[in-house]
Amino acid sequence: MTSPTGPAEPAPASPRTALEALRGEIGKAVVGQDAAVTGLVVALLCKGHVLLEGVPGVAKTLLVKTLATALELDTKRVQFTPDLMPSDITGSLVYDTRTAEFSFQPGPVFTNLLLADEINRTPPKTQASLLEAMEERQVSVDGTPRPLPEPFLVAATQNPVEYEGTYPLPEAQLDRFLLKLTLPLPTREQEVDVLNRHAAGFDPRDLGAAGVRTVAGPDELAAARAEVAQVTVSPEISGYVVDLCRATRTSPSLALGVSPRGAKALLSTARAWAWLSGRTYVIPDDVKALALPTLRHRVRLRPESEMEGITADTVINGLLAHVPVPR
Repeated sequence: MTSPTGPAEPAPASPRTALEALRGEIGKAVVGQDAAVTGLVVALLCKGHVLLEGVPGVAKTLLVKTLATALELDTKRVQFTPDLMPSDITGSLVYDTRTAEFSFQPGPVFTNLLLADEINRTPPKTQASLLEAMEERQVSVDGTPRPLPEPFLVAATQNPVEYEGTYPLPEAQLDRFLLKLTLPLPTREQEVDVLNRHAAGFDPRDLGAAGVRTVAGPDELAAARAEVAQVTVSPEISGYVVDLCRATRTSPSLALGVSPRGAKALLSTARAWAWLSGRTYVIPDDVKALALPTLRHRVRLRPESEMEGITADTVINGLLAHVPVPR
């Protein structure tokens, strides 16, 4: 159909369709890692932050950069090092000789998508400088609060095998991350695909040449969040979430269980997953699907459990198998 002034414009895609298109766009640059892509989208829908764990070279940085490009979001990367100061992240007051006054110079935290690379390599004081930004979505410098852009997401990375010279994140800060996503090594077929792409001229610094385009923006994301907020939760599902989290507090393998904030996070991510799945209500499978990434970093194993080779994922999977599921 055409209008008097020319061809009719296509109807705008729904927020869900726009966000579902992210997988295809990110796949143009990142091979595999579908679970991590979905996790980042869930975090954006829930206004949460993500901890990415994987060995060097599994495309953690490329994943975040491609997501920012496909969503038309501003992104900045900070390499965390032992000598990094809090002001290097939040910004500082700079003396202007022309006006004889101090002016605020924003730091890299003033962005939509902050990639905090190897966050466990910087001292606790600098790690803590992110807490206010992550929780309050603002930065206070010299007593003046300054709001951060919207949307705002911190994607922090850490290496799971190299701990020399690192400062492990304390439980209080780990609890601020909505999800902990693990990025595994690619399969043989995926690794061959990566090499073939680079042999054909793929440049990770030029995502436009790889065909990555913007499929959604802040408006679609805001509309999607509004729809997620309408997803209904039955009392039985709320009880199931609470039962799972309370079970971690009595598990003999754990020294620290999931806090009430963790229970709230699990319900939030389950609602986002239900919406992405095309439903307006949460079912137990939604809770199960997000239990591992939402809870694995909120528990602490007993030393004897670690010596026996038990992991947080093992414990949570065991609880998922034993906690009664509502009918």
